[in-house]
Amino acid sequence: MSERLAGRGGDPWVGLDVVDAVGSTNAELLRDPRPWRVLTTDHQQDGRGRLTRPWQTPAGVAIAVSACVPVPEARMESLGWLPLLAGLAIRSAIQRAGVDAVLKWPNDVLAPVDGERKLCGILCELAPGPAPGVALAVLGVGVNVHQTRDQLPVDTATSLALCGAVDPSREVILADFLAEVATRHRQWIAGGDQLAALVDDYRAVCATIGREVDIHIPDGGLVHGVVDAVDDDGRLVLTSAGGRTVYSAGDVVHARLRPA
Repeated sequence: MSERLAGRGGDPWVGLDVVDAVGSTNAELLRDPRPWRVLTTDHQQDGRGRLTRPWQTPAGVAIAVSACVPVPEARMESLGWLPLLAGLAIRSAIQRAGVDAVLKWPNDVLAPVDGERKLCGILCELAPGPAPGVALAVLGVGVNVHQTRDQLPVDTATSLALCGAVDPSREVILADFLAEVATRHRQWIAGGDQLAALVDDYRAVCATIGREVDIHIPDGGLVHGVVDAVDDDGRLVLTSAGGRTVYSAGDVVHARLRPA
């Protein structure tokens, strides 16, 4: 990968900093969070997913990137949209690489062509902002690109190569992702019709909607039901034996899709 990657016309990114190896791109960026700073590595050695799950890959076969975006005070009540808009952004980049993908609420990208195995995971974390009334969010994304089946840690994972992508370029996917994040972030900040378009676009590609799921909640409980919708605040709307319940990403340990 190149040492610096300038943003495309109109994009806010200050550039892409590349390191050969790092423990976690999110952890590294959180040490010095600055708006529109981006960090990626060829070898993430101690990556983290949601709930501190480890995420490791061999060098040179995946994308590990973290991008820092501003969060105005007016949007603090809708933080649940951050992993969702990041998912929309990386899905678009994956589609351009020639692989069909869908989103699993709140933070996974799945490949229907390979049994809905996981192509990508997303981790969003908050950081102090540069001024009162503004926070920062670090959007961490890991995409399996060139891995063979035996290089993947679990059978439920896959890679772009295994899904039929012909010589997928990590640089191109990364550039497409950053351009899409900038667009989706603008929609989220703008609200109104632009936010409504973001919501509609997410619902259209979310494989969780309409499916039976098992919701694992922090107290150890398990709720089974059918997902009716993702609401305007990015929360999951579930109908179960106990009635209709709304879950935010923070209310859920894991949302496991049952086979379609």
